[in-house]
Amino acid sequence: MNNKSALLVMDVQNNIVKNVSGQEKLIENIKLAIKTARIASMKIIYVRVTFRPGFPEISENNKSFSIIKANPNRFSDLALSEILPDITPEKNDIVVVKRRISAFTGSDLEVVLRGQQINHLVLCGISTSGVVLSTIREAADKDYKLTVLSDCCADNDEEVHNVLLTKIFPRQAEVISVRDWLKK
Repeated sequence: MNNKSALLVMDVQNNIVKNVSGQEKLIENIKLAIKTARIASMKIIYVRVTFRPGFPEISENNKSFSIIKANPNRFSDLALSEILPDITPEKNDIVVVKRRISAFTGSDLEVVLRGQQINHLVLCGISTSGVVLSTIREAADKDYKLTVLSDCCADNDEEVHNVLLTKIFPRQAEVISVRDWLKK
């Protein structure tokens, strides 16, 4: 860990956490990662997905997000899109709002990373097949060094989660547990 690293805590929001199993252990692991980053004086960047009232950012061509626009009453409670209270950002943490799956797309994440001279991203979040996958792919193309905290990620499809962590992500990132990361 160094001052050129940042921990990205992605989509750990009320309305997303409820969709995965093993939430308690996942949140404990993420809290440990955050605590470790704080001790190491690492930047902590929270990434959350949300939309404006009326969902003007969502095209009917977007298969994933058009469901949200088609059911506005299900997604109108902004409190549901808030970061989980157990891991609420502190004063010096950075919160980035995105409008798509990747942490980069529709956000100012890249500007923040450049401004902080960050070149190494440590990733955790929900879902492994969503924000984690999309962010790894885009970050790798942007030449960031990448680490994925395997037990700080979750997906509602366990098989996809495991394939990504064991076969896909290691091609572009170091994949380790939060406890192994603590030892670095």
